[in-house]
Formats: sequence, C-alpha cells, structure tokens
Amino acid sequence: MLKAAEHPSVPSSPSLRADLPGIGLALLSAATSGTLGLWGKLATASHLSTPTLLSWRFGLTALLLAALGQGRVPPRERARLLLLGAVYAGSTVAYFASLARISAGTAALLVYVAPAFVVLYGALTGTRPSRAQLGALLCSVLGLGVVVGVPGTADRDLPGLGLGALSGGLYGAYLFLSGRLAAGSAPLAVTTHVTLVSALTFAAIGTLGGTLAVPQELGHWGLILGMLIVPTLISMPALFSAVQRLGAARASLLTTTDPLWALLFAALLLGEPLGPSQIAGGALILGGAVLAQSRRSTQRLSAL
Repeated sequence: MLKAAEHPSVPSSPSLRADLPGIGLALLSAATSGTLGLWGKLATASHLSTPTLLSWRFGLTALLLAALGQGRVPPRERARLLLLGAVYAGSTVAYFASLARISAGTAALLVYVAPAFVVLYGALTGTRPSRAQLGALLCSVLGLGVVVGVPGTADRDLPGLGLGALSGGLYGAYLFLSGRLAAGSAPLAVTTHVTLVSALTFAAIGTLGGTLAVPQELGHWGLILGMLIVPTLISMPALFSAVQRLGAARASLLTTTDPLWALLFAALLLGEPLGPSQIAGGALILGGAVLAQSRRSTQRLSAL
C-alpha cells in the first residue's frame, strides 16, 4: 500500500466516468483527514500530549493491520514501503515543529501546497505540466491562501516557515513516491508500514522529550480510537487507492479540499461560523479540483 509495478496504474485514455471511483476515494480521504482538527482540539482540551496521541494512534493501527496479515510483503517491497513511511513521518514531524513557531493557518497553507511539489517532482523527472494543470494549481493555492489566511506579522520566523515548507515538500514527495514505490502494493499493506514508522518516530520523540505516556483515562482512549479509525484506517488507504487510480498530482489536488471539510465540520459540530473569505476561498479550491479533472489535464496529471 504482490510486487510493485514500475509506474502507477492509470487509464491510457481517461474518462470522468471511469475515474469516478478514484475521485470519490480522494474526496473520502480529504473528508476523513479533515476531522484531524477536531480530534486535535479534543486532545488539547484533555491534556493529551501530541507524541502520546500520535504514537498510540499509529502504533495500534500498525499492530492491528499486522495481526490481520497486512504486513506480509516481500523484502524488497517492505524496504520501499518503509522508505515511504519515513518520508511521511518526516513531513508530520516538520509540520508539528512548524506549529511551535508559526501560526496554524500559515503551517496549513505551506503543507497544502504539496500538489505544487508533486508537479515539480514530475517536471524534474520529465513530465511537462500542462496549462490546465498549472491553472488548477493556481486556483487551489489562491483558495488555500484565502481560506487559511496569508502569513501575518506573527509569522516572520524563518526557521518556522522553513519547517512548514519542508513539511509541504516532504508530503508532496510522499504522494509522488506513493505512485511509484507503492504502485502495485495493497493499500492496507502500505498503511501498515507507514503507520509503523510513524509510531516509532513519535514514540522516540516522546521518550526523548519526556512526554510519552500510557493514557489513563477512558476519554483519552476514545480519542485514540477515533483517530485510529477515521483519519487513519479510512483516510490513508483511500488516499493510496486514489493515487493508484488517478496519479499523484490529480489525487493531491483533490485532497486540497481537506481544509474545506475541516471548516464544514467545525461549523456543524463546534458552531464555528463560515465567513465570506472562507466561502470564496473554498470556491477557488473546488474550481482547481474540478479543473484538474478536465480532459485536457487528466492525461498529463495521470502521468505524475
């Protein structure tokens, strides 16, 4: 997430109808990933440290999937999937490190420009971006800027901005490499290895920082279980499947709808109002996602 193919499996003559399952999986991944903010707020209110929350979230997921036999892959495939997990874990660590120095909005803006990095990596490996593809990227990035806000005076921290950019670059690499290193792997097998590396990473961070603990409250275990199921067991395999069906660039552009889902859930469940700028930015993001599915751009995007 059986021997890996050399390139991602995508239709040679894409059509919107044939791609609907992949589009649906990408949107499902974005929607379930969009709940992370809710879980994070609940964890903060419950005084559950980030290393504890994430190490148990990822660790229990890896153990569950391994018990179901999802970790049984050939040695060469295992090495590729563990490398993919290291890239994902690096992106996650950089993101949380950036949050300690810059605002959450700016950190989100930097990590969600990952589709631009996917296109860049494709260009560096010989795939020339189309005008429709660049237009879709422009709409998505502008929309993200409007939704989460542009960097303010509190974000003049170069190390923090650098960590945020690193997070976006690594997440873009994770998506890009998913279509190559894990092209023929089962989504749950990929999830097993990625969550294993992530669990070990955050367990090490928590141990070194003295913040790793065994949750003692039932509510804490409820939060961990919720994150295990929704933004992990549902979101991660859905994203891998979408990348395999659509290519990394198209799937990543669809996942830029993640902040829209987060805003929607916050409005419905937390009573947070939606402002005009968020609606306008959402329209731009959706416009970019739709443009990325046009016939003129799908062939180029599917190659990435």
